[in-house]
Amino acid sequence: MSAVDRRAQELDTIAAVLPMERRDELAELLTDQDVETLRHLVNEGMGANTLRALTSDLAYLQAWSLAATKKSLPWPAPEAMLLKFVAHHLWDPAKRENDPDHGMPAEVQQNLRGQGFLKVTGPHAPGTVRRRLATWSTLTKWRGLTGAFASPALKSAIRLAVRATPRPRKRKSAKAVTGDVLAKMLATCASGSLRDLRDRAILMVAFASGGRRRSEIAGLRCEQLVVEPPIVVEDGPPLTSLAIHLGRTKTSGADHDEVVYLTGRPVEALNAWMAAAAIEAGTVFRKVDRWDNVSKRTLDPKSVNDIVKQRAAMAGLEREEYSAHGLRSGYLTEAANRGIPLPEAMEQSRHRSVQQASSYYNNATRRSGRAARML
Repeated sequence: MSAVDRRAQELDTIAAVLPMERRDELAELLTDQDVETLRHLVNEGMGANTLRALTSDLAYLQAWSLAATKKSLPWPAPEAMLLKFVAHHLWDPAKRENDPDHGMPAEVQQNLRGQGFLKVTGPHAPGTVRRRLATWSTLTKWRGLTGAFASPALKSAIRLAVRATPRPRKRKSAKAVTGDVLAKMLATCASGSLRDLRDRAILMVAFASGGRRRSEIAGLRCEQLVVEPPIVVEDGPPLTSLAIHLGRTKTSGADHDEVVYLTGRPVEALNAWMAAAAIEAGTVFRKVDRWDNVSKRTLDPKSVNDIVKQRAAMAGLEREEYSAHGLRSGYLTEAANRGIPLPEAMEQSRHRSVQQASSYYNNATRRSGRAARML
């Protein structure tokens, strides 16, 4: 068995935790030590999304190193290598017009683009460059090595490069899925088919539970749902209540069990889907084919995003302006619109950073507020 075949086989053993569509490519690209590092992280219980991101970044770094230096990624990387990475990814398009050698060399671009690693035509987003450097640094530390990632020269290079290539920060979802937008999407789920029941439940549960991430919705299991006593209200019958035990999330501690609550209509929508699909255990949200057959397989996070976009289009909205993240930003925006205090909204959204949460919350009133109408 060749080294590549052996690595492909080893990658197969962690595919359940780390789904990889490009296994054979990665087997050729990654080294034995890279694969062993990934296996170690799986055994340590690192989240699947984090592992997927680390693997993607590692594969890109290896491909770039081979294209730019004709050598595999060095461990630890010298400072000059890190500076070269910054220079290849953060550059000034205006200067590139007069200086072809500025930025990433054309042959490196063609190499990466031919392998499917490079898709942008201009410089990379600063956030992407910082994330890949952080991944590089993290993997270096896990190998018991020390890199030059904290060097003043590298920090200065990144800072100057970002200033030279200003670009507006783009949100994950161009528009927030606020209450009125959500109502339009839900109106497209009225036929009573299994697909409509599922999509209605996904939209309502994701929004009402504080704008859950698409990975949390895709991975939701019956074992996480706990029926709570009904909520007594003055002007109507008691409202059904449900607790969702999220376990460890992106922003929680390793041993902390995050819990959010659903009340009323979202619970009814969820119960209607589970009853119609005869789901009593395992994954809550599953694939439904064109003949309304429910699969035993779970949805992947991308499918949740596709559902949001599809329902937006069906509602007569611009498909590209909405994504699953719009439910998260939309929840906080809607909370602001309804006068719900930020701390109370954060209890449901489970944001740990007030700064991050308030960036959505405050946008609801800034545009039409008095501060924007001084003249």
